[in-house]
Amino acid sequence: MRILMVEDHEDVNAMLTELFEQADYQVTSVMDGIEGHRAFLQNEFDIVLLDIMLPYKSGDELLKEIRAISDVPVVMISAKDLVSTKIDLLRLGADDYITKPFDLGEVLARIESILRRVKKATPMKQLQYRDIVLDDVAKRVTVRGEEVLLTAKEYLLLELFMANQEKVFTKANLYESIWQEEYLGDEHIIKIHISNLRHKLKTKNPQADYIETLRGLGYRLRP
Repeated sequence: MRILMVEDHEDVNAMLTELFEQADYQVTSVMDGIEGHRAFLQNEFDIVLLDIMLPYKSGDELLKEIRAISDVPVVMISAKDLVSTKIDLLRLGADDYITKPFDLGEVLARIESILRRVKKATPMKQLQYRDIVLDDVAKRVTVRGEEVLLTAKEYLLLELFMANQEKVFTKANLYESIWQEEYLGDEHIIKIHISNLRHKLKTKNPQADYIETLRGLGYRLRP
């Protein structure tokens, strides 16, 4: 498993690096936010350990940039023990929050726990609904064997529907799952993405109506 650790305190950085390497993790450690961003873009990681107070680019800024392109687990580290700080970071997309000073055994246990949950929740590599096939490895969608070119948000919407084929999703469910932000009642953005997704699927099978609107409830794949 590969860990990106962004921690500017030299002793803490070295201590955590040794801890994870002894547990057979591959560790990439950097000491400022800009280097952390560069390392994340250039490599693939299973989890990110991220300090809040960093030179050049803060941890919460880097968290926002990571969340804009990836759902990799991110654990924040900070000497700040304020509940409001923890809530803000969790809302930004952090998966956990560790307060300094910390116990090394607890840090390792939390990392292992998150990675176990992610592994358990990893979706199937290929999903199928009627004549739609979603290949999660290739990030490719086909209808009747013909590829459909989707935007990132359209792909995530379709993946969510296909992984939960009997579930009815409210607009709030969809927005908070896909955009990873609190839903404040803006229906317009959901309607546009659903409409575009429907249109693109219909271009490959004009007779099919895949996504059903349940008035006052939300959306689901048509049974």
